[in-house]
Amino acid sequence: MNRASARRILNSYLEVPVARFLAKLGLSPNIVTSLGLVLAGGGAYLLSAGFLWAGGIVLLASGLFDLFDGALARLTDRVTRFGALLDSVADRVSEAVFLLGLLIYFIERPSDVGLVLVYLALVGSLMVSYLRARAEGLGIECNVGVMTRPERVVTLGIGLILGNWWLTPLLAALGLIAGLTLLTSAQRLIHSGRSLKE
Repeated sequence: MNRASARRILNSYLEVPVARFLAKLGLSPNIVTSLGLVLAGGGAYLLSAGFLWAGGIVLLASGLFDLFDGALARLTDRVTRFGALLDSVADRVSEAVFLLGLLIYFIERPSDVGLVLVYLALVGSLMVSYLRARAEGLGIECNVGVMTRPERVVTLGIGLILGNWWLTPLLAALGLIAGLTLLTSAQRLIHSGRSLKE
């Protein structure tokens, strides 16, 4: 199953039903985006306090909010440019906040490897997002790459849940995110360069 097929199934069986429920509650897409950001803050606190499994569950839940706000906006015909901007900013902030929680965790329980991997994961994630935004500013569609935000959220969430009992899966997840986000950044740079030449 490719990414497009998985996206269609997710949209039909999860996003749209939940968006309908949220619309019945009278929530706006921007409120849903803001709630996801608040949830990310709570998850970061859990990580900093050492509750890795709980932080992992909250991370996965906050990732779902990112699906629901867009689905709600489309369902209620409330798609706006500001909403898209707020969603993008909230995504970046929530990802950075979760990694800050992990950074505090590794500072309080000294791990040089953990600190370096968190830093590399943050830099890689920011570069992936920046390259897409910069390319789209130049009129290039740039959503290529093996480690986009959904993959990062799922990888880190699983690593956190398993890492609560054995730290190796968390370090492996961070290493995977760090390596593949740098690879994705290179893929997006090459894709953008080729598109500009055309």
